[in-house]
Amino acid sequence: MLIILLGSGNGLENGVREQFRGGALNGIWISNGMTSLQYKGLQAGREIKFTNQDYNLIRHAVKGYDHISARLFLGNELVSYKQEYGSFFISPCHPDYGFIKEVKMIQGRFLNEIDIRENRKVAAIGEKVKSALFKGSDTVALGKYINIKGVLFKVVGVFRDFGRDDYEQRRIYLPISTAQRIFFSQNVINQISFTTGTATPEQADAMLKKATFTLAREHTFDPGDKRAIDVMNKSEDVRRFNSLFAGIRLFIWIIGIGTIIAGVVGVSNIMMISVKERTKEIGVRKALGATPYSIVSLVLREAILITGFSGYVGLVLGVGLLELISIKMPPFDFFKNPQADLGIALGATILLIVAGVLAGLFPAMSAARVKPVEALRDE
Repeated sequence: MLIILLGSGNGLENGVREQFRGGALNGIWISNGMTSLQYKGLQAGREIKFTNQDYNLIRHAVKGYDHISARLFLGNELVSYKQEYGSFFISPCHPDYGFIKEVKMIQGRFLNEIDIRENRKVAAIGEKVKSALFKGSDTVALGKYINIKGVLFKVVGVFRDFGRDDYEQRRIYLPISTAQRIFFSQNVINQISFTTGTATPEQADAMLKKATFTLAREHTFDPGDKRAIDVMNKSEDVRRFNSLFAGIRLFIWIIGIGTIIAGVVGVSNIMMISVKERTKEIGVRKALGATPYSIVSLVLREAILITGFSGYVGLVLGVGLLELISIKMPPFDFFKNPQADLGIALGATILLIVAGVLAGLFPAMSAARVKPVEALRDE
């Protein structure tokens, strides 16, 4: 029961953590919004528009970040290659966004600083984009040119995104400087994101606070206005779920240990009955010179053998059942790979040994106190 409970809890935790993939666990995303509070004589309802200046301000104001990128939202656009067409999400960004979004390149490369500096017309495309546009004999995407809103972009890489659905694989990343020049003729951006590196939770919160106050000062809005900017702090979500699962693990261990204690009581009662039935045998042993230690060790070894063997069988059955569930269970978003790792197995083994000692301790002490004369007279 303990192994099944812990393995199931582990499966639930794995499933929830899988939902966090597709973005760095220490990532912070700040998107523009609309003010909801009056501030310094300015009315509510003002749209906040980020520019390259905001990106540069955050880069210099926030200390300790690992990667940082601005991003544009061009939305879904019709993209073509020869006679193949498809609607894909166009997302211009800086090279660091590949780290922030945890993009895995399976062919070619992601964007680089030279692409940004020279305003290159290059693109990194998702797996679904490649499979939709490059078919038949022309399946090699690298070096080919795709048409985005009438402009040709050279494919330099194909990536796999660990997002939750195919939508993440249907993206196309462009150099943000190129997209600004071609599609906007200005330096507008929609989002600024960065990772907090090895910062502690308190330091990460301070970094977000510094970024918020910097943007509030630049655009003159109340720093406490939750709608002026839209913030997604993934590290905060991770901390919240870690606390939740720490509580779940504690609850599972309490139930499991309670189950083992119930088993200890049952084995202890059985050993008490066993000692009662073997009173004459114990008396003969003591009459022949057996020490109390030898009597205690005899009963303890028997108790440990019983609990150890039956517990090991339960351990194997529990692990086997978890493996069967993992193989046969249909896909479920919030339950994945219910497994009991080596640490759990070792912990359960130690618990079994301790349980065996506890189960046999009181019967052993009772047997050691039996007087030979009284034991031999026992019927």
